[in-house]
Amino acid sequence: VGTLDSCPLEPRDVFRVALAAGAAGVILFHNHPSGDPSPSPEDIAVTRRLQLAGEIMHVELLDHLILAERRYYSFKQHFGGRSPDA
Repeated sequence: VGTLDSCPLEPRDVFRVALAAGAAGVILFHNHPSGDPSPSPEDIAVTRRLQLAGEIMHVELLDHLILAERRYYSFKQHFGGRSPDA
């Protein structure tokens, strides 16, 4: 549960269901009610953190999507297989 402009996120909470299901990968998404799907610095930081956590647990972060009213942002499309901070 988040606030108007933030949502605390812990890798253990994100990967709990994936690990219990034996998943090899996950796709994450969240929305930007502003209508602008551009990632914030916090979005980039949390994506990198989740990518690293997934690597440790052998659960690949396949993509992180930011949904807006009529557009979306895909970290995979913008960064390919590279880390968001590379």
